[in-house]
Amino acid sequence: MRTLALDVGDRRIGIAVSDALGITAQGLETYYRTESSRKDAAYIVTLLEQYKPCRLLMGLPMNMNGTIGEQGEKVQKFADVIRKEWDGEIVFFDERLTTMTARRVLVDADLSRGKQKKVIDKLAAVIILQGYMDSHPGL
Repeated sequence: MRTLALDVGDRRIGIAVSDALGITAQGLETYYRTESSRKDAAYIVTLLEQYKPCRLLMGLPMNMNGTIGEQGEKVQKFADVIRKEWDGEIVFFDERLTTMTARRVLVDADLSRGKQKKVIDKLAAVIILQGYMDSHPGL
């Protein structure tokens, strides 16, 4: 019952995966995006084939008033590109403030700005995935 989670940004994609029981989230990596959404999606599909999750969870950036903004629309379009290559379930989860939470954790851990930049997106994906699993127990 694994879930693969993405924190999709314009430059980087944070990637996390749940354990086989769907209880805990682990960070996998930070993927640096190319100029091509197709190439980026193809890379994600290789991870989907490797980990064989039951679903792909994508953090959906929403405005504070609950509407989907420009960045959220970009994430939905990226999901559409992945759907062309993978027929599994794709779900979205409100990711408001996850990057801020990740930044706070890294600052509290006294990581330098350079090191923070390398792991913040992966940590945000972990926070998104853990939040999703905590709010959907037994999935």
